Amino acid sequence: MPPHPRLLISHDLEEQISENIKRDAKFKQIHQAILSGADDVLNKPVLERVMIGKRLLDVSREALKRIYYLSYAFRFSHDKKYAARAEKEMLAVSGFKDWNPSHFLDVGEMTMALSIGYDWLYQDLAQSTRNTVALAILEKGIQPSTDNKYNNWLNVTNNWNQVCNTGISFGAIATFEEHTGLSAKIVNRAIKSVTLPMKQYAPDGAYPEGYGYWEYGTTFNVMFISALEGIFHQDFGLSAQPGFLKTADYLDNMMAPSGKPFNYSDCGTNADFNPALFWFASKLNDPHLLWITQKQLDEQMRLKNRLLPSAMIWGAKLSLSNIQPENAKFWIGNGPNPVALMRSSWTDPLATFVGFKGGSPSVSHGHMDAGSFIMESQGVRWAMDFGMQDYESLESKGINLWDSKQNSQRWKIFRYNNLAHNTLSIDSTLQNVKGNATFVSSSDDNRFMNAVADLSTLYTDKLKKSIRGVALVDQTMVLIRDEITVGDTDVTLRWSMVTPATAQIIDRHTIELSYKNKKCYLSVDAESEVKLKTWSTDPGTSYDAKNPGTSIVGFEVKLKANSKQAISVFLDAGNPPQKSFSAKPIAGWPKNK
Repeated sequence: MPPHPRLLISHDLEEQISENIKRDAKFKQIHQAILSGADDVLNKPVLERVMIGKRLLDVSREALKRIYYLSYAFRFSHDKKYAARAEKEMLAVSGFKDWNPSHFLDVGEMTMALSIGYDWLYQDLAQSTRNTVALAILEKGIQPSTDNKYNNWLNVTNNWNQVCNTGISFGAIATFEEHTGLSAKIVNRAIKSVTLPMKQYAPDGAYPEGYGYWEYGTTFNVMFISALEGIFHQDFGLSAQPGFLKTADYLDNMMAPSGKPFNYSDCGTNADFNPALFWFASKLNDPHLLWITQKQLDEQMRLKNRLLPSAMIWGAKLSLSNIQPENAKFWIGNGPNPVALMRSSWTDPLATFVGFKGGSPSVSHGHMDAGSFIMESQGVRWAMDFGMQDYESLESKGINLWDSKQNSQRWKIFRYNNLAHNTLSIDSTLQNVKGNATFVSSSDDNRFMNAVADLSTLYTDKLKKSIRGVALVDQTMVLIRDEITVGDTDVTLRWSMVTPATAQIIDRHTIELSYKNKKCYLSVDAESEVKLKTWSTDPGTSYDAKNPGTSIVGFEVKLKANSKQAISVFLDAGNPPQKSFSAKPIAGWPKNK
């Protein structure tokens, strides 16, 4: 095992980073953000063990941010005030009675925090501090991870596996000399276990838990790979897992022209600054992947990611000037929660952008949003997704948020079921949790980019067939076409779309949407008579979040048993509807070979 520091950094790499700060203004900007973040900590009280509901996670995350920033600041400024303050924080959290192993993410992040501080500041810590911290890493981090009561994350396929394995492995590597056999066992265990969530990126890199959890799971995953590469000069085949190296493309394409992401599943509405993109750009020697990142820096996005120093490490050999955008305007990713993303331009802030997803409500952090889409044009997100509701706001009211069975409480939450997503509902019932929408065809044809998904298994009790195609036509207009075969009983189909715009029904098949002096027209072409409607988004229960400034627009249509129906909806921002719309049957849409 190399001497300290051995996690992520080395003396050679420090020199490269210092050179990069001198050479590249944007890296200097990130560097300064870390230093000022470290300075902020100097005036704050030391962390205490304060739980929020069942979680210590906020404290663990703050500890990771503080100790990582302070350790970085010390290594690059050599100012002892940073090391002294990091030492105080490390001793404080080492003194907690535990790091809350019943919610093991809290332990994973806290172990990583102490490991980085212990490793990066090793030569400058008092021997008594080293002893205290190494013991805390062992007793409060590593040992609980070997207890079957707490380590079910070893066998799951979601972000818990990535975060917990990485944090505990950092502990094992930082304190390797204290218990070499146990540490080796922990790292080998993680290399084997982390392939479970990494398989979820196959085949194309679409992360099943969506944009927000990509930042969490993937960043910790590459922290682990990066640590292995630094010490063993190999990653034991991890980055070669199918789809994994493609996932940075997924993340970039998920960003709309507004600078906000397609926020399906449990995701917030705002963009993240993603240090992991620097690892992918460096690994693949592909600066295109930092196009969004460069824009965020140009726009002075507030840099507060707790793993921000990793961007400096992974970007040491990169430049952030003159990065060009991707050429491709269409991206599709199959996998457990497939998504298609299309845009008219990478550089025009008023470009038209569409995101369309398949998948299943049963995926980790999933919603009943199979078949849902978002649409931006003229700088407005006309079709939107509410995203997640704060977990504690639900858990504190006794809601069991994590049971996703068909009739569980999760699906009674307004933001989580299909009635509040841009998809279909039949007789106002819920989508089938075990259903799964897959893409059956797609095309990147510039005049008619499209993706087609089979939603049939989401509505098995009501429909024999449900095919939805979403297209960006001539780079301006969006078409959503549903081709339905009804089951053995009559049904009422509801087509809904969440919007921040003010809606006005102007005739039997047109809704005018207005937002800040801009307009978008929703026009329906159907064989049967449709009833255009709007629905309120006010919470119907004491636990649902408020949704101010939004409404749901769409229509209902009554369909006879065993009938077939084709419904086309056109969304056009800025252009009043032309008189006669009609769309080709999906079978005639262009398809990539």
